[in-house]
Amino acid sequence: MTSHPSPPRRRIVGVSTKMYFSAARTKQYVHELLQIISSSSPSPGLLDQVDVFVIPDHVTLTSVVSQLEGTGILTGAQDAFYEDAGAYTGEVSPAVLAEVGCRIVELGHAERRRIFRETDLDTARKAAAAARHGMIPLVCIGERTKGEGEETTIVAVDECKQQVEAVLASLPDEAEVVLAYEPVWAIGAAEPADAQHVVAVTREIRALECVRQRKGTTRILYGGSAGPGLFEKLKDGVDGLFLGRFAHDPAQFYRTITEVAAA
Repeated sequence: MTSHPSPPRRRIVGVSTKMYFSAARTKQYVHELLQIISSSSPSPGLLDQVDVFVIPDHVTLTSVVSQLEGTGILTGAQDAFYEDAGAYTGEVSPAVLAEVGCRIVELGHAERRRIFRETDLDTARKAAAAARHGMIPLVCIGERTKGEGEETTIVAVDECKQQVEAVLASLPDEAEVVLAYEPVWAIGAAEPADAQHVVAVTREIRALECVRQRKGTTRILYGGSAGPGLFEKLKDGVDGLFLGRFAHDPAQFYRTITEVAAA
């Protein structure tokens, strides 16, 4: 089979608050971020140059949707179930997420896989559910252990390939998807993974047959102790950054957004 021409890929950067924020802090965080963007961004606007997303907890998601309405910033969810409705106590319907204005859904994070024993199949089913409701699946992938020497890239790509193939097989060929490469051993670490390693792995992921042959846009982010100053080192392999605690300071988040847009 021949590869499809790669669709244009806009840069993208976003943050997840995980379960760190209270409802009041989430509201204040978004308010401060919007103030910084409106007072600092030159013309044309910063958001004309890069896609930005904020992923709060489920309880505050609808309020964040309201705060971000009309700004161009996407509101995301930290998870979703693979069925639209039914006797699934405690789960969150992808149909309801789409109904209230959710635009992107984070799936398959290492914490979901480790704590809740979610599998590649679970993630793939959830990604398909998000896509059928017009939302963008943001699928976390990454190797659990750090390889040694020359095998580092091979180990990472082999493990990520299984995760990527499972998800993409579940999606319509034209569906947009974002892959967040987060080496599990780098999540929460003092330093991000080595830039050379990240670029090598993400280039190999982009070269996978299941990625090359897609009609839909497939963007790749790096996550795992990501912050300001990092994207310039990774831009040859990734389309943006997926931020965690470092970006819980809205000023640092804004700084990273501007770096991704300008690099």
